[in-house]
Amino acid sequence: MEAENQNGFMSSLKKITQSESFAGVLLLCCAVLAMIVANSPLAEGYAALWKSKVGFDVNGTFIGMSLEHWINDVLMAFFFLVVGLEIKREVLFGELAGFKRAALPVIAALGGMIGPGIIYFVLNAGSASEHGFGIPMATDIAFALGVLSALGKRVSISVKVFLVSLAVADDLGAIIVIALFYSSGISFGWLAVAAGIVAVLVMLNKMGVKALTPYMILGVGLWLAVHNCGIHATIAAVVLAFTIPVAPKMDTLDFMDKIKLVISNFQEAQKKKDGILLQNEQIEALHHIAQHKNAVQNPLLRLEHALAPYSNYLIMPIFAFANAGVSIGSNIDFGVDHVFLGIFCGLVIGKPLGIFLFTFLAEKFGIATRPKGVTWVEIFGAGALGGIGFTMSMFVTNLAFSGEHALVATDVAKISILIASLTAGILGCIFFFIRDKVTHH
Repeated sequence: MEAENQNGFMSSLKKITQSESFAGVLLLCCAVLAMIVANSPLAEGYAALWKSKVGFDVNGTFIGMSLEHWINDVLMAFFFLVVGLEIKREVLFGELAGFKRAALPVIAALGGMIGPGIIYFVLNAGSASEHGFGIPMATDIAFALGVLSALGKRVSISVKVFLVSLAVADDLGAIIVIALFYSSGISFGWLAVAAGIVAVLVMLNKMGVKALTPYMILGVGLWLAVHNCGIHATIAAVVLAFTIPVAPKMDTLDFMDKIKLVISNFQEAQKKKDGILLQNEQIEALHHIAQHKNAVQNPLLRLEHALAPYSNYLIMPIFAFANAGVSIGSNIDFGVDHVFLGIFCGLVIGKPLGIFLFTFLAEKFGIATRPKGVTWVEIFGAGALGGIGFTMSMFVTNLAFSGEHALVATDVAKISILIASLTAGILGCIFFFIRDKVTHH
């Protein structure tokens, strides 16, 4: 009985951790925990931890960086690699494949970036904080999926697909914004090195190299080159993702033929078996099955599936815990320029308005059409949930501000992101609850 209960508990735990909403819940818990720690007696140690240097000495020269930079520049490179792989998959085979399918979510994402960006910029134009216009542009996929899962059948599959596709296109837009507006002092020497590495990666792809190891080794070199050339290093991970091959080493029909032969050999060896130990032929057959299994898998999907759990359940929570902790004390000046107002209004008002307006115009001008059964009311509701911007918004915040007021502006921006994202999530939920009640009344 105890064993059955334990198995039942483990099965339930596995279902919870593999659900769409768990990553968002874990992210929220880490953000809340960071805020609690940052406003507790542990605050001083919490702040000092991220500034501590991690590396090693070589003949008196320290090689390394702060723990904060290891998380934001190195660990987050893996997050951006997964994002890049997801974007490539969606563009080739998913909801962004082909102009007709991609047009609506891409145009909606564009509106969802331009609306908040304009609101923030207008409110902060001419101030030291105007460079933060990219902060309210992004939608957090993990949180959005979490809210959608919580809403259950109140949100149709078509709306879920639309919002997730929009969020993927939004991520691509955020990556472009980071590359264009949040880079500093380009070193053309290192840029040439990075371009050379990208050329080699593309050549490997064109030559039909399917093994992931050479791509990952060159990816490390690309990260170093991009890091030193002045563009944010995480962009290297996205570029690397776009060069990962899609086609597998082995065709599925060849795979089936080979597996049939291997199984046949396994069965023949079974006839000679006289104990519990496998025959040498059977061990060799299992080895061949493992080899063929890897060969028939798409390299892109294999890498994405391998990295996604680490990105969702380790890297993003660590990032949230390291970046969301802000001490809310007397030094927090919510009046610093209009940072709070720009981010809050950008995410809560600019996102739904931008998404709705651009989608409406796209259909009216015949550029794209809404998914079958999706109403304009639902488009606006999806836009409200699009205002949940956490991971990418926090990331841009770390790049946006400079000068004497940077620390204060960064703290205000992080608090603003948390408040605005929570508000957008609540409003989106209320919106769909009311719509569901009206529809079924």
